[in-house]
Amino acid sequence: MDDELRRGGITVLERGWLSSNNVLIHGDENHGAEVVDTGYWIHAEQTVALLRHALRGEPLVRVLNTHLHSDHCGGNSAVQASFGCPIDVPAGEAQAVDAWDEDALTYKATGQHCPRFGRTGLLTAPSEIRVGRWRWQVLSSPGHDPRSVALYQPEMALLLSADALWQNGFGVVFPELEGESAFEDVAGTLDSFARLPVRWVVPGHGAPFCDAAAAIARARRRLDSFVADPARHALHAAKVLIKFRLLETQAETWASLRQWLAGARYFDVVRRRYFEKMVAEDWLQELICDMASRGTLSIRDGLICNLD
Repeated sequence: MDDELRRGGITVLERGWLSSNNVLIHGDENHGAEVVDTGYWIHAEQTVALLRHALRGEPLVRVLNTHLHSDHCGGNSAVQASFGCPIDVPAGEAQAVDAWDEDALTYKATGQHCPRFGRTGLLTAPSEIRVGRWRWQVLSSPGHDPRSVALYQPEMALLLSADALWQNGFGVVFPELEGESAFEDVAGTLDSFARLPVRWVVPGHGAPFCDAAAAIARARRRLDSFVADPARHALHAAKVLIKFRLLETQAETWASLRQWLAGARYFDVVRRRYFEKMVAEDWLQELICDMASRGTLSIRDGLICNLD
């Protein structure tokens, strides 16, 4: 599969779960290469190095962001500084980026960081654009993020699904944490993907895969479970926030984790909306112990440690 993608001018830089995958779409004699998403900020230097190696002297002429969560655009500033290329973001994010509104961009709510960058253009859905050597369709893909877009190349039957579809699920539906109805958006996005002839899917995280129909079916079952029990989704989101933090720092004391969580508004929103009867400290202890029992972290010598 990777060989076929490369023959189509696509290089997938599969990253760990802290950073999104970077999809390098090579150009031709008339058009340079472009990259979709740039990972998390602490990997920015590595992202630049990986791109230089994959480009092999080919010019990088644009960054495109599927959405502006910190793990997808945290390398934007470094890539822009290194290659001098413009950055296009989903149209609905223009005002927040131009004002650098970290509340609207969710960086404060998630307790995550993204170095400031400037955007040049916009990705409007639905539309068709030239990226690399191909014409691509820009598709609206709300749910995980209300302004997210996906990219689809019809001749290759290739879908860049970002966090709207993974091989086993999809990203946290963040608007639901705020009390906004967004599970229906997830369902609508999955329906729109199901109508496409798809041979390959490159997700925002994890390896590229071929059986889109099976992945969509798994995602629908997961969605159904969240619709039936929204608290289950909220609990999953709280654990994701903790895991992401540990992927970044690898270890936290109880005190440092509490301090970080105090600045991650989504975490408190989840507790207040779904687990308000529990004392905050007891709820955190229960979460950490449950994650330890599932092998996603460990507790030793007073430290909460990441486990891959």
